[in-house]
Amino acid sequence: MAPTGGLDALLRPASIAILGASDDPTRIGGRPIAYMRARNFPGTIHPVNPNRRTVQGLPAFPSLDAVPGTVEAAIIAVPKEAALEAVRACVRKGVGAAIVFTAGFGETGEEGAALERALVAEARAGGLRLLGPNCLGLFDATRGYFPIFSSSFENGWPLPGRVAIASQSGAFGTHLFALFRDRGVGTPKLVTTGNEADVSVSELIAAFVADPEVDVIAAYLEGLKDGAAFRSALEAARAARKPVVLLKVGRSRLGAAAARSHTAALAGDDAVFDAVVRAHGAHRARDAEELVDVVQAATRRLYPHPNALGVVTISGGGGVLIADAAEEAGLAMPPMPEAAQAKLRALVPFCAPANPVDCTAQAFNDMRLVGAFTETMLAEGGYPSAIGFFTQVGASPSVAPALRAQLKEILARFPDRLFILSILAPPEVQRAYEEDGFLVFPDPSRAVRAVAAMGRFGEAFARMPTRPPLVPMPDLPEGPADETEAKRLLRAIGIATPEEVVCATAEEAVAAARRFGFPVVLKAVSPDLLHKSEAGGVLLGLADEAAVREGFARILASVATRAPHARLRGVLVTPMLRPIAECAIGFARDPVFGPVAMVGLGGIFVEVLRDLALAPCPFGTMEAEAMIRSLRGFPLLDGARGRPKADVAALAEALARLSAFAAAAPANLRGIDVNPLAVLERGRGVVALDAALEFASQNDPARA
Repeated sequence: MAPTGGLDALLRPASIAILGASDDPTRIGGRPIAYMRARNFPGTIHPVNPNRRTVQGLPAFPSLDAVPGTVEAAIIAVPKEAALEAVRACVRKGVGAAIVFTAGFGETGEEGAALERALVAEARAGGLRLLGPNCLGLFDATRGYFPIFSSSFENGWPLPGRVAIASQSGAFGTHLFALFRDRGVGTPKLVTTGNEADVSVSELIAAFVADPEVDVIAAYLEGLKDGAAFRSALEAARAARKPVVLLKVGRSRLGAAAARSHTAALAGDDAVFDAVVRAHGAHRARDAEELVDVVQAATRRLYPHPNALGVVTISGGGGVLIADAAEEAGLAMPPMPEAAQAKLRALVPFCAPANPVDCTAQAFNDMRLVGAFTETMLAEGGYPSAIGFFTQVGASPSVAPALRAQLKEILARFPDRLFILSILAPPEVQRAYEEDGFLVFPDPSRAVRAVAAMGRFGEAFARMPTRPPLVPMPDLPEGPADETEAKRLLRAIGIATPEEVVCATAEEAVAAARRFGFPVVLKAVSPDLLHKSEAGGVLLGLADEAAVREGFARILASVATRAPHARLRGVLVTPMLRPIAECAIGFARDPVFGPVAMVGLGGIFVEVLRDLALAPCPFGTMEAEAMIRSLRGFPLLDGARGRPKADVAALAEALARLSAFAAAAPANLRGIDVNPLAVLERGRGVVALDAALEFASQNDPARA
């Protein structure tokens, strides 16, 4: 096994002691001993129990100090009150890692959290790694290593395979293992982390990336404390072409609160978590079923890029269902070439040969038609992914043997294709198809989602991230900043702003408007007006001198009435631009992941429809353009309905520059909002029409 970042003593010890060992193989302190003996753990097992001379047939010791020789790992299964002394005993003995079953720590409140901090302090001072506390344990079935107290093995042991699971929840982690086992997917490695006082899921993902015995990684999360470690682990997995499939709970407010009480995790912002997962090429499953589906598909190690789906079916309805699911998943289903369609019509004149390819019920009269249609679809359609919808026909004793023989022969000719069958069959029949090399899903929509996920993995694995732009770090204002100071910062990092001047009198404003040319815009300038329009501080399209004079007076009066405490520096005059579109860009500082950039179309698209894209900072122009193209409103930038095409490249450059600045900016700068950002016709650039800076208050903990 490759290096595991200091976790060898935890994951591959040659000896293990059980503090709180029980002679009863069904108790928490007894199950690990019973399991490791049953599965022939090759290392040495040392039960520690001051009240017994033997435990489950093994010599027992009154204390860890009394155990002879080296102990590499220990299980702590003692009452909470004795846990701190148990950790100290591990440090004295030179134990490398301790698995803390004991609960009652950070998940219970401040008193428990204080005790947890004491455990960690003792462990770190002594070079001891901690798994937990409040964890179920782990297993590595390839070595018979089972320092875990789950009862799930009473229903079956882990199957051989190359999938590893990391889970913050012990019970749900073994729930996933059982789902995989019952599906026939081998998951020989599972680690549950509990409160993550030390070892985290992020660190375990990184360890599994480095493990040559692991191809696919599944993880269950309730929250994160170290966003940088998580991002680093996901990026390492992407670079190593190892899919990571995540089930992150806490989407709802109630779920987030439950997650905090369960493992003392920080739930974080769900939309930001999604953005981080996408940025690093992992897949976030919506539920446990989808996680198992996607992991099972990934075990084939076929990640088509570019991806496209071909469908062969004996049911027109099934084909339509698959087509709908593919569109929803963003999975292309291009039609068959015309020559191939003509070839299929010659076989069955009333077939539907485009895609889905429907060979119709005529297949019952001649099952060889299924083979001919499927081979033509793969050979001449060239689809890297395929779904065959054969429903109960796939298990029918009268026709299934012939169907299976043909499909098996075709798959052997196209081993590079990801081929999923959607059939309804008894478990033994389904296993026979899987032994032939097929994936089998009863629900074709699930098959589509799995195929789409494999394509996204392929795209991520092929991606070569672009370098973020190099931008200077301008001096930041000392305190609250107005629009002009925000724009000064934008200009310094290479984002254009319009000509403008701050005027103290109406006559100065008229002179400025005359110089710029009409129409113009007037705006109140104040560090206290984040939303100037709400205070009547913005007037657009002023067409002559009289309108400017009247507008100047109106802004002063409106701000004085609606925001009497606002410090007014004057009124800004700037030309009225006519962009192709108005967008919004900016960044905010997430408490877990740090600076996160945003882009969206302006107006109701951002504020009401929430049509925006997020990504952790920094990133390059390629990633920025991908964010822009993901917007539902992107066609408005791309020449929809005869509109001129907007300068998307300049918008991507501005977004990437802002992300690079955000990544390097001091922590007291909480965010920047550039809205609107005028996007001009292609080749003419972008202009920041308004901007605002947000600083942390002096007593804000995020300021540090």
